Amino acid sequence: MTILCVLDVRAFCTQITIAGLRASCTYHRGVSKTTRDSTSAARVASAIGALTLRATRAGLYGRLTSGVEGVDATTYPVLSGLARVGPVTATKLAEAIGMDRTVTTRYATRLQEAGLIARRPDPADARATRLALTVEGERAVTALRGAMESFVAEEMATWPPDEATAFATRLERLAQSLAQGEGDRSR
Repeated sequence: MTILCVLDVRAFCTQITIAGLRASCTYHRGVSKTTRDSTSAARVASAIGALTLRATRAGLYGRLTSGVEGVDATTYPVLSGLARVGPVTATKLAEAIGMDRTVTTRYATRLQEAGLIARRPDPADARATRLALTVEGERAVTALRGAMESFVAEEMATWPPDEATAFATRLERLAQSLAQGEGDRSR
């Protein structure tokens, strides 16, 4: 059985297969359409869709980067992605963060001008350069991650501690499973 979820990340369709469940989650023009909404999997798929909508991400990134010199809602994914994947070419970074290479390069240039990233020769290919965080970029990422943690803590402040811990554990498990491709078990 299959849950189909169209995520507004790069107009890709993400397919999650969960045994014994067939559901559809479509975010088209901001409208959520699900079948069997009462199932846990459909509710999770719907929540993932809501979290990955551009408007949701842009609002969060704008709030997160407010007051951080050199970073805004548009450049945040490039800086954050580079912190996660390490020194890489713009092409590899674009693939990792789901952004067009030319847009990634443009935002990387803005971050470089702000002193947050640097371009360095690629030891594997003399024609290419790798993007890497500078010391200032690492400080900005640390501050942004702290701000993200504070925002999440604020949103979860009323949750009982055992529920918050259980949610964190299960969300990490789901994220790891989806990142490893285990979510696609089509037969």
